[in-house]
Amino acid sequence: MDTSRITQLLQAHASGDQNALDELIPLVYSEMHKIARGRLIGERPDHTFSATALVHEAYLKLVDFNRIDWQNRYHFFGMASQVMRNILVDYAVKRQVQKRGGKRNRVTLDEEHLKEEMSLDDIISVDHALQRLEKLDERQAKVVECRFFGGLTIEETANTLGMSEPTVSRDWKMARAWLNRELKNV
Repeated sequence: MDTSRITQLLQAHASGDQNALDELIPLVYSEMHKIARGRLIGERPDHTFSATALVHEAYLKLVDFNRIDWQNRYHFFGMASQVMRNILVDYAVKRQVQKRGGKRNRVTLDEEHLKEEMSLDDIISVDHALQRLEKLDERQAKVVECRFFGGLTIEETANTLGMSEPTVSRDWKMARAWLNRELKNV
């Protein structure tokens, strides 16, 4: 993947070059699809969104952000992960409203939860706690977003956020401890 070309195309699009999108799509599609698959790991098997549908929905939202000063590909993919999270949380909230109620279980944020199915209530609880964490430590919140909602490894998270692996690992441990404490009170 030509990372400098991605950055050039993002900046060209932000400057108003609509043709830049045609060249950008094939360069970012496979990475966005990988992020989408990670986001869907914890979703139920009959989820409305497939990874492809989630990529398309997220991409449409991202190209609407034509006034963003894209710093690099990591900035773009970090935003892509965040947009996908928002799409899935919005979907979960809508489904919860339709269901009206349901039994709430206590949720914890551990490594095994990265790959297991979660209820709509649990997804919403984690999202609300993550929003509170973001006000305290934005970097830790971004690490959780990549790891928990994006399904990325420590290495992939470090690359996406432009951080070292030890820093990501420390932030992940600290954020997980803080979120688990918060989620116990839900």
